[in-house]
Amino acid sequence: MKFFSTTAKVIVALLALPALVGAWWAFRPGKLFINQQVSEAAPAGISGEEKPVLQKSWRPESMRPAGEPRFYKDGTGKQYLRLTDFMTSNGPDVHVVSVKAEEPAMAKVIVPGALDFVELGSLKGHQGEQNYDVPVSADLGKCRAVAIYSERFHAIFGVARLEKF
Repeated sequence: MKFFSTTAKVIVALLALPALVGAWWAFRPGKLFINQQVSEAAPAGISGEEKPVLQKSWRPESMRPAGEPRFYKDGTGKQYLRLTDFMTSNGPDVHVVSVKAEEPAMAKVIVPGALDFVELGSLKGHQGEQNYDVPVSADLGKCRAVAIYSERFHAIFGVARLEKF
């Protein structure tokens, strides 16, 4: 007894193929993990002698990053975030963001709903020296914490509450 004819099998296969390709594209498993080491030099105008404006170590979390986040300001007033000796867990759609130090969601690992942050950029790699431009609109007087944040899963990999140097 046959359940499906050969024609029915071909039709099902032709319908399933675009669905599988669409699901693969939506999930993008190739972008699930960033497995890259970055070794960027300090931004122009930031010398080894300059002191950071803000710095702090990462707060202990289950996926705690290692290294030091530091905000610098060059002679022109442009601000940078530099991650030195940085290492974090892999994850999908990971971003470096600046948040208000008193943001209530920072006490959690999974953030339900919207997180109020200033985007500094997609994480360039899960380890190494990295630089991120800080937008002019970011008020470092209010945004005194840096978070490594997976936008896809609304998960915080780590938070560093920054203090004046």
